[in-house]
Amino acid sequence: MSAPAAPVIKGKDTPDAATALPAVPKVRRRRSPLLWLSVSWLALVVLLAAFSALLPLAGYGVPAGFPRSGPTLSLDGLLGFDHLGRSVLSRAVYGSRASLIVGAVSSVTAMVVGTLFGLIAGYFRGWVDAVVMYLTDALLAFPPLVLLLALASVLRPSYTTLLVGLTLVVIPPFARLARANTLAWSNREFVLAATNMGAGRLRIAVREVLPNILPPVVAYLPTVLAALIVAEGSLSFLGMGIPSPTPSWGGMIADGRTQLYEAPQLVLLPALIIFLTVFALNQCGDHFRERVDRAVHD
Repeated sequence: MSAPAAPVIKGKDTPDAATALPAVPKVRRRRSPLLWLSVSWLALVVLLAAFSALLPLAGYGVPAGFPRSGPTLSLDGLLGFDHLGRSVLSRAVYGSRASLIVGAVSSVTAMVVGTLFGLIAGYFRGWVDAVVMYLTDALLAFPPLVLLLALASVLRPSYTTLLVGLTLVVIPPFARLARANTLAWSNREFVLAATNMGAGRLRIAVREVLPNILPPVVAYLPTVLAALIVAEGSLSFLGMGIPSPTPSWGGMIADGRTQLYEAPQLVLLPALIIFLTVFALNQCGDHFRERVDRAVHD
C-alpha cells in the first residue's frame, strides 16, 4: 500500500507564488506648494470677482478718501486711494471681474471654434484642410497687437470689440493644435477598426477622435487665458480697451502712470495683481497638462 502524498505547502518556491504579481505600492506625487498657492490665489480672485457687488466696499467710481493717500485701517483704504480719491481695493476687485470675463469668454470661444476647425481640417483633409490652414495662416500673419489696435481704432472700444478681437487672435493656435493632434489620432488602430465596421466619418470624428484631442487642447487653455489678460491690460493701458469709468487692471495702470513718482502704488499694485494672476494660470496650466496629456506620460 502506497504512502499518502505529502501535503503541498505553498511557499516561495512554488509555481503559484512565483507567478503571483508583486504588490507594487502606488506612487504618490507630491503637490508643489507653489501649485497650491497658485490655486488659492486664483480661487480668491474668482470669488472676489463673483461677489464684488456683495462686499462692503465703496463703488469703484465713488471718492472715498483723500487723493493719492496711502493705506489706511479702513477696508476701502486698505490699498490706498487713487488720484480722484477712489478706493484702489474696490477698483481692483471690480477690475478683476472685467479682466476675467473678457479673458475667459474670449479663450473659451476661441477654444471651441479652433478645435472644431482643427478637427475638421485634420480628419477630412484635402481641400477642407487647405482652406482652414489658409485662413489660420492669414490670421497668424498679422501681429496680434497690431490687429487688436486696428480693430479698436475702427470699432468703438467696448466689451464686444475686445471679445471679437481677442477671440480672433487666439483661434489659429487652437486650430493648429487640434489639427496636429487629429492627424496623430486619426491613424490609430481603433479609428481604423471603426472605419472597417462601417461607422460614418462624422461619427468617428466626434466619438473616437475628439475625446482624444481634447486633453492637450484644454491643457493649453490656461496659458491662452493668461496671455489674453495681458493683452486686455495692454489695450486698456493704451486707451483702446474697456472704456472708462469701468475699471480694469490695465486701465488702473494707465490712470496711475501720470502719478508714478508721487504715488507709485497706483501702478505697482495692479501690475502685481496681473503678474500673480498670469503666473498662477501658467502654473495650473503646466500641472494640468502633465496630468491629462498622454504625450507627456508616453
